[in-house]
Amino acid sequence: MISKLLVAWTLMGVCVGVHAGGVSAAMAWLSRLRQPSQKFLPMTWLFTRVAAWIILLHLVEIAVWGSFYVWQGAMPDLQSAVYFSAVTYTTTGYGDLVLPTEFRLAGGVEALTGILMCGWSTGFFFAIVSRMFIPAHTGGRTT
Repeated sequence: MISKLLVAWTLMGVCVGVHAGGVSAAMAWLSRLRQPSQKFLPMTWLFTRVAAWIILLHLVEIAVWGSFYVWQGAMPDLQSAVYFSAVTYTTTGYGDLVLPTEFRLAGGVEALTGILMCGWSTGFFFAIVSRMFIPAHTGGRTT
């Protein structure tokens, strides 16, 4: 059980690394933009591109966990493993697939990782919105 927990913490670290790299890449891309347009369509297109990028990051993280489950024989095939991983990572928890007893704590770590990564993504979206509505020349001050 301890070895599975250590591997789960390693996978959590991989997810943090994927997310950090992806968010950093998005920040670099966003910093090259001039002050984003406050018109509806350009703002919607910006948010759509950021959302697609963030979801891609989450899907990569889900696939990492799913690959681990297949590699360890905890799930019968990659399709089931990625499905189980997505349900666990997002904390949906249908319960139609379950891990063997010795992997259940790893599943909990995946769920906690998913919560953390989704929270990070939400914070990133909030930062983008804040940047759009606080002019750069104020230094972040609203008064």
